[in-house]
Amino acid sequence: MGSRNVSALSVVLFLLFIVNSAFFTVSATERAVLLRFGEVVEADLQPGLHFKIPMVHEVRRFDSRLQVSDAERTEFLTKESKFLIIDAYVMWRVDDVKRFFTATGGDFKQAESRLLPLVRDGLKNRVSERTVKEVVSGQREQLMLDLTKAANAVASREFGIQVVDVRVKRVDFPNSTLESIYNRMRTEREREAREHRSQGTEMSDRIKSEAERQQRVILAEAYRQAEILRGEGDALAASISRKAFGQDAEFYKFYRSMQVYRNTFNKPSDVMVLKGDSEFLRYMQRSGKQ
Repeated sequence: MGSRNVSALSVVLFLLFIVNSAFFTVSATERAVLLRFGEVVEADLQPGLHFKIPMVHEVRRFDSRLQVSDAERTEFLTKESKFLIIDAYVMWRVDDVKRFFTATGGDFKQAESRLLPLVRDGLKNRVSERTVKEVVSGQREQLMLDLTKAANAVASREFGIQVVDVRVKRVDFPNSTLESIYNRMRTEREREAREHRSQGTEMSDRIKSEAERQQRVILAEAYRQAEILRGEGDALAASISRKAFGQDAEFYKFYRSMQVYRNTFNKPSDVMVLKGDSEFLRYMQRSGKQ
C-alpha cells in the first residue's frame, strides 16, 4: 500500500512537471521563437500562453522594447577636409525575431557590436559630403534622417533590427582645430579693433576740424560785429567832434592836439619840449585869462 502511494505520487509529480514544462507564456514586452534541437520551428510567438514539447522544444525570449546604444566618439572628415569629433547614439528594437536570432544568436551585445559600425560608416560617408556648417547646424537634422533610413535598410535586411532613430548628440572640434579657430577669431577681433580705432581717430579728427571751423566762423563773426560797433563808435565820435568843432573851433583844435600828445607820449620817461609861442601854451594862457 505504501509503495503504491509513492508510485502514484511520483506519477502526479511527473505529470505536473510535464504540464509545467509544456506550457509557457510570452509577455507583451517580449518577442520569442520556438526551437527544436536548436532549429527555429516557430518564429515571432505572440504574447500569451503557448505549448511546447518538453525536452524537445526550447523557447528563446527577447526584449521587444526600444534599445539605446551609444556610439564611440569618433573623428570624421568633412567636405572641407576638416575634422569633427561626433558623439552619436542609435535607438533600435528587434523587428524580425527569426532573422535576429539567426544573425546574432539572440545576443544583444553581439547585435550592438554589428549595428554600431554600420552607423559609424554611414555617418562617415554623410559627413564627408557636407561642410562644417552644414553638419553643425544647417543640415544636421537631414543628416540624421538620411543616416537613420540607410542604417535601417541594412540592419533590417541583415540583422532583423529596426533602426528607429540615429541622433547626433554632440559635435566638437579637435584641439588642433580649436586652436586654429581661436587664432583666427583673435586675428579677426584684432582687425575689427584696428578698424574701430581707425574710425574713431577719423571721427575725432573730423569733429576737431569741424570745431576749429566753427571757432573760426565764430571769431570771424565776432570780429565783424566788433568792426561794425567800432565803426559805429567812430562815426558817433566823429559826429560829436563835428558838433564840438562847430561850437568851439579852438577847443576842438586843442583837443585834437592833446590826443596826438597822449598817443605819442605814453611812457613816464617821455619828455615834451614846447616852444614859447606854441599853440598849446597860447591856448593855456588864453584859458587862464578867461
